[in-house]
Amino acid sequence: MTRWERLKYAMVKPDDARDDADPPEDRSVDEIQADIAQANDKERAIGLIAAPIAALVGLIISSASIDYARTHHQSVTTYDELTYVLLGLSVLMLATAWWRKRLFLGISLALYGLAVFNLHYWGFGVPFVMVGAWYLVRGYRLQQELKRATAGDSPRPRARTNGARPRTNKRYTPPT
Repeated sequence: MTRWERLKYAMVKPDDARDDADPPEDRSVDEIQADIAQANDKERAIGLIAAPIAALVGLIISSASIDYARTHHQSVTTYDELTYVLLGLSVLMLATAWWRKRLFLGISLALYGLAVFNLHYWGFGVPFVMVGAWYLVRGYRLQQELKRATAGDSPRPRARTNGARPRTNKRYTPPT
């Protein structure tokens, strides 16, 4: 294989490749709902590590922005408020990671990344956006798994119609 193929297959498995592992087991609805209710240990650890890093990055970005504003004779009150917003988002990340709330952690990480990204500190913002998107996609996939698991159990209850046919639409003009 070429270097490009080795690098590509190190990151992404080809579609036709078979895993040596057993196929994934069908989980019960209760297990899936338990996974949806709380973030697992890996997700919590990532959030608990990302929050102090976000606070540190926020302080660095704020101090750099305030120094730039002072040297160019601009108002620094906007950047002072920015410091509070970035620190508030990092505290929110810490709280949501502590209480294992996957959706809110993903949203707060993505918002923090977008805030930093819009300040043109792209290298600091992109990782937070990507991690936040990972949390949101993970939550979406769990919801889809729950949807598939409950689809076979029982169909949705239908509305009672009392045997009457629906009324015709009075706006409909039949073809002539």
